[in-house]
Amino acid sequence: MDNKVVQTLARAFVQLGYRAVRFNFRGVGGSAGVWDEGRGEIDDALAVIAAQRLAALGLPLALAGFSFGGYVAAQAAARLADAQHDGQPDSQPVQRLVLVGPATSRFEMPAAVAPDTLVIHGEADDVVPLAATLAWARPQVLPVLVLPGVGHFFHGQLTLLKNLVVQQWQH
Repeated sequence: MDNKVVQTLARAFVQLGYRAVRFNFRGVGGSAGVWDEGRGEIDDALAVIAAQRLAALGLPLALAGFSFGGYVAAQAAARLADAQHDGQPDSQPVQRLVLVGPATSRFEMPAAVAPDTLVIHGEADDVVPLAATLAWARPQVLPVLVLPGVGHFFHGQLTLLKNLVVQQWQH
């Protein structure tokens, strides 16, 4: 939750008028538990979402994630969509999804996300190859904003990242 890309996404959401909540995944920082290869982390994200729903009734829900967090956010959004389709009364749709440098080469991403999902990836990402994200997005005809020369951690480009999220949201 202290990663500079995650903090930048939170600032973008606050600028857009959202309540931003960041949390550490299990076993990170002071969080209890151990890494569960994504399974438990998705459950944890859904628990955070459920708690925030109680604290902020009626507010729209948007999810964002960076790298592994992008995988978790996409999977959580898919589960929430499934719950809504199954008619679960407490399910709330995700209004918008933002994925930055999603871990498409490392984890099984959902086969499809909402068509207005904002995907941003650095051209020079040495952690998650751009080709993996394009291969995941291609069958969905999902646009990917590629930032030329930018690496996985968006060094020197955080203001650009924040501005892109804000600008794309308003379209």
